[in-house]
Amino acid sequence: MQAPPIWQRLLAAAAYLLPWSDAIPFGRALFGLFPALQWLSLPALPIAVVEQAVPFGGLVLFLVLYLAVVRNGQVPYLIRFNVLQAILIDIVLVLVGLVFQVLISPLGSGFAVRTLSNTVFLGTLVVVAFGVVQNLRGKDADLPTISEAVRMQLY
Repeated sequence: MQAPPIWQRLLAAAAYLLPWSDAIPFGRALFGLFPALQWLSLPALPIAVVEQAVPFGGLVLFLVLYLAVVRNGQVPYLIRFNVLQAILIDIVLVLVGLVFQVLISPLGSGFAVRTLSNTVFLGTLVVVAFGVVQNLRGKDADLPTISEAVRMQLY
């Protein structure tokens, strides 16, 4: 079986910038301890700028990606699969962020809160890195449960 063209692999890998941009705020405590980690936020800057510059930028970006890419049968499967997977990861991150704001933020920024935040950041870093590497190799980034949900939506 022939690997997808490089442009498809790069676009599929770029989809993971969406969840990465929402994971950056969870890493603030780590950025304070290890300033060199701030370089990891640079790839997410274009997405963050679009989300901040456009009113309801996150919602607009979600709708554009979902309607123009995921639901468009003319877009190659690799790109559709990874964009939908990135959207689902992003939805999970947004929900985790809401839980942090509502339940955990009133507790302050104690050791437990920083540890939870760092865990979310590092977990997202691993998932995003895995997705990018697998896409550059021309393979599906198979994440348990999330990939199954994506496959059910695309078929």
